[in-house]
Amino acid sequence: MAIATTPRPLVTVGDLLKQLGGIPASRVRLHPTPGTATEQDVLRVLDDENRLCELVEGTLVEKPMGYEESEIACLIIRALGNFVVPRKLGSITGPDGTIKLFAGLVRIPDVAFTSLDRLPGRKRVRVALPQMAPDLAVEVLSKSNTSAEMRRKVGEYFASGVRLVWIVDPKKRTARVYTAVDRSVLLDESQSLDGGDVLPGFCLALKDLFEDPLA
Repeated sequence: MAIATTPRPLVTVGDLLKQLGGIPASRVRLHPTPGTATEQDVLRVLDDENRLCELVEGTLVEKPMGYEESEIACLIIRALGNFVVPRKLGSITGPDGTIKLFAGLVRIPDVAFTSLDRLPGRKRVRVALPQMAPDLAVEVLSKSNTSAEMRRKVGEYFASGVRLVWIVDPKKRTARVYTAVDRSVLLDESQSLDGGDVLPGFCLALKDLFEDPLA
């Protein structure tokens, strides 16, 4: 399955940045030349430079991640793990879990849950860049993430077969829950994330993500 797009001629760097979701130029790598990068370049940059990049429109886009975002991602991973692991429901990956959604499109959700039935052979994935769609994809917003970038990501996730997307905003202390590309609800910190049809019975209070655990 491919995402239907209308080719747009790129004349300037500004055109490229707009196509990628209005992201800062500092996140776009010039080598390989934008438009020519491949999945192997994603792995090469990770191996040689220990830098995480997504692959979009043949362009390597560096993944932003700060300390707070990483901590929140870890809290989500811990909560999911406490629910998923004892029940042997599937696999959980973190902010370096690189996934090929389609040929030529590589994304790295901050957190992802993939059910047992979606794992090749119903076993732990042991390749560096698996092609599969997780059931749940979570993005914890960083300063350089843009609304257009996240809209594009949400569309790609659902087009690939993702069933549930959480967009967590530490600055606003909210989370937007998508059950379809055009169906979402905004939760504030007095509410809770739940697993819906993907993880029935799972619940995580947003205040547990945003409150200072050391206070």
